[in-house]
Amino acid sequence: MISDNLKQNIKDSLFTGIIATAIFLPIVGLRTELNQEKTGLEIIPEWNTTILLILFCVIGRFIINLRKASKSNLVSNAFSKLGNYFADKGKIFVLSGLLFAILFPYLPFTDRYLMDVGIMVLTYIMLGWGLNVVVGLAGMLDLGYVAFYAVGSYSFALIATEFNWSFWICLPLAGVFAAFFGVLLGFPVLRLKGDYLAIVTLGFGEIIRIILINWYDLTNGPDGISGIPRPTFFGLDFTRNPPEGSESFHTFFNLEYSGMHRIIFLYYVILILALITNYITLKIRKLPVGRAWEALREDEIACKSLGVNPTNTKLTAFAIGAMFGGFAGSFFATKQGFISPESFTFIESAIILAIVVLGGMGSQTGVVLATIFLIGFTETFRELEQFRMIAFGAAMVLIMLYKPKGILDQRDPTIKLKGDK
Repeated sequence: MISDNLKQNIKDSLFTGIIATAIFLPIVGLRTELNQEKTGLEIIPEWNTTILLILFCVIGRFIINLRKASKSNLVSNAFSKLGNYFADKGKIFVLSGLLFAILFPYLPFTDRYLMDVGIMVLTYIMLGWGLNVVVGLAGMLDLGYVAFYAVGSYSFALIATEFNWSFWICLPLAGVFAAFFGVLLGFPVLRLKGDYLAIVTLGFGEIIRIILINWYDLTNGPDGISGIPRPTFFGLDFTRNPPEGSESFHTFFNLEYSGMHRIIFLYYVILILALITNYITLKIRKLPVGRAWEALREDEIACKSLGVNPTNTKLTAFAIGAMFGGFAGSFFATKQGFISPESFTFIESAIILAIVVLGGMGSQTGVVLATIFLIGFTETFRELEQFRMIAFGAAMVLIMLYKPKGILDQRDPTIKLKGDK
């Protein structure tokens, strides 16, 4: 006789299969292509792929139900042991990762594509660390972080194109502008918490994007800003034929011209910016304002009773987090040479927030691991086309099921007593 739990599990799995069929059949199962005469479209069925995806959903649901029914939790324990191992061997992994990042451009397998992926990963790591200040340390849910990313990009682009200033002058100015907008956002949301705070920050991000689209005289609207100056190495240009009166990088060092010189330079620029962001964050966490952020995250009423000013604490978190986002935006603008409002949609905020949550709230190392997983792996397996997003979504569901607090939900305390080891 089949037990009632097993019957319910089978029914639930079959129902999952019906839903998966309704979703995958029109999206994956039916593909359109031009016919041989190129006069119209013909429908090409993809039954094998569709059946595999449906079976994956049915079997996956069946296994998840079995896991819920059983008292053993092997997968969850495996994730916990993995997180504890990373926590115990943290310094070794950090130093090994840093050494790998420094040597990455010169490894035998590194090519132009992997360099671009590495630059993208480091950019999102920097953005994740910036949002981690607001969400992970201060405990304020921010769904509009992309607004500060956009403010930094457009501030840099406008200053660089209008005044023809160098990257190293425009970079801090863009960070200051982004921090100013962080304070502007912080004032209206001082009394808001949780979902209400998330809704307001989401609206702020959309307001910035709409302003960028419609303020044509300043931002050039949907056409974006082009001709953004590229950074130079102490005045040395990375072009084959530099402007009159300047010298190129390859002629100064007597090297053969290669487009990889600029890419490697940009890689080390974003690596240095990311390391500075991490260093500043770790130092601030040990200061009174950093401890106030974490106390505010745990209990705002207790903070007030201890004399902590929640207004100043929230504003500093918004300002510092926005400043880091502005720095990342500046780098994005100078790397691309062109920016438009389409680069700063809500999906960017969602990805950055997913990095912070998946890595573990308040964990700097967790942000790095989550970024490598979310950005690096999905870009590396781009050849899998639509299947990479299915695998990506399934992996995220598994991690959230078995590790809901993030990959590294354990971290060292900010301050240790003298007797602690």
